[in-house]
Amino acid sequence: MDVELRHLRALVAIAEEGTITAAAETLRLTQPALSRTLAQLEQRVGVRLLDRSGRRPALTPAGRTLSEHGRVILARVQAAVADAAAVDRPLRLGYSCSVLGRFTVPLLRSWRREHPQTPLELRRHDTGAAGLATGEVDVAVLRRPVADAGLWVEELYWEERFAALPDNHPLACRPSVTLDQLASGTLALCPGLSTVHLDLWPPAARPAHTVEVRDVDEWLTVIATGDVFGVAAAGTCESHPHPGVRYVPVADAPATTVYLARPAHPTHPRTGDLLALARQLTAG
Repeated sequence: MDVELRHLRALVAIAEEGTITAAAETLRLTQPALSRTLAQLEQRVGVRLLDRSGRRPALTPAGRTLSEHGRVILARVQAAVADAAAVDRPLRLGYSCSVLGRFTVPLLRSWRREHPQTPLELRRHDTGAAGLATGEVDVAVLRRPVADAGLWVEELYWEERFAALPDNHPLACRPSVTLDQLASGTLALCPGLSTVHLDLWPPAARPAHTVEVRDVDEWLTVIATGDVFGVAAAGTCESHPHPGVRYVPVADAPATTVYLARPAHPTHPRTGDLLALARQLTAG
């Protein structure tokens, strides 16, 4: 059938990101180029992999089956390459909005001290799996769960939630705020990355207006320059101070979970060491 790894990467990215447009951005391809790659894959396997009849394309049963196998195959290839390279390349840690908040610097310093022969590289990827889906990182810090059979995910610790407000907002100087106090404003959301959704509020008390942004940089800018607020985990506040944004604890918002994730088949021989160090630093 002459199926190539690039075909599997394309299908897995579509499965992970949900749309051809988002998958093309993740793979740094044009949308037509990704569509051609998918069409080639369908021709070579002889079945339809993506149902394009609805408003939103969806994987067919055959597409879901092949994407699951594709994740495993790509992970095994990555593991083989990693084993061949051993520790001659850095260990890549992916993240989206922030790494481990206040634990980030202790993690980096401890790693450098304990594993001087293996550099630890931080790589920001503004995708749901923070670069794991495309094999660009070996381990990722996630702030929302990912349902992916090709990934191993564990809960690491909890972070409190904060409101991100313009520094001239009437609530910005308060020691804490409540969800009800925030609900009259416009909520900035980052689809695919944010841990915050409208269902954080009771159905009858949700913000009436929202605005969507693409990443944490845009999120900070719209908050600092407009009548918009955001809600974020503590790690985002600690990693992204901004002169025009004030972070205020949200007294009645539930804490959010921070996860560590890696491929089911590790792609770097030092992966276990990094996971153990992260657990140690965040314990308790």
